[in-house]
Amino acid sequence: MAITAAQVKELRERTGSGMMECKKALVDAGGDMDTAIEMLRKTGLAKADKKAGRIASEGLIAIAISDDARTAAIVEVNCETDFVAKKEDFQEFSQAIAQCVLANDPADIDALLAMPLRDGDDTSIEIARKSLIASIGENINVRRFIRRAATAGILAQYQHGVRIGVLVEIQGGNDELARDIAMHIAASKPRFCSADDVDQDVLDKEREIFSAQAEASGKPANIIEKMVDGRIRKFLGEITLLGQPFVKDPDQTVGKLLEAAGASVTGFDRMELGEGIEKKTENFAEEVMAQVKGG
Repeated sequence: MAITAAQVKELRERTGSGMMECKKALVDAGGDMDTAIEMLRKTGLAKADKKAGRIASEGLIAIAISDDARTAAIVEVNCETDFVAKKEDFQEFSQAIAQCVLANDPADIDALLAMPLRDGDDTSIEIARKSLIASIGENINVRRFIRRAATAGILAQYQHGVRIGVLVEIQGGNDELARDIAMHIAASKPRFCSADDVDQDVLDKEREIFSAQAEASGKPANIIEKMVDGRIRKFLGEITLLGQPFVKDPDQTVGKLLEAAGASVTGFDRMELGEGIEKKTENFAEEVMAQVKGG
């Protein structure tokens, strides 16, 4: 039977598959739309499985925040190239996941992937992910998420492009201050909020390193102790939010800025695209030589 352009268009809209794939599926299904959809889904799953081992280190950070600024979610969704990260369907998929985390508070990634991508939709995030892989042609991963609910203050969020996202909860101050703090966290990458939050094993390791360096100077033990204490103070100033110089006014620390405003930071989350992912490095000359030898 003849397959119409309207049928192909409908199948494309319902599956996100390419035009030629849709036409072939309709032909193979004898024009039956439901059968064609099932065939494309099976094909999409197979394609997704084949691409599962490919490194996906590009993508974006998406943030969703409630209307009352009391709850927020931040997610990292990866693809293989920056080109795909800029595609509207990938961005919409990522933002829908952030909204899902915000609304449903999943326990972990597996629970998240099993949830519907959108309210009232039968398609799970995992099925939607694999369908998008089939449509786009790259591996796509929902890597991680954080959901933060304010305990007493308000939440502010800041995004630096699509690569860095920050959530910060503050008490006191105002919206402008909260956004400035979030921007500072994006730029300065503090590991802890205050010195009291720093893990003891982190301090012990640094003290051991600083002690070894100071002892090499041959100075007396009491001088070495003072040198190590000074370096620890400097180290804490570098890794803690309250100890860091404020990016918009380096003459004062973030702690002093908050103190002057009668505000405090309850907690924060910072997520940067691709953190911890081992990226594949390409050697163009070796690649060309391999192709020449293969030919």
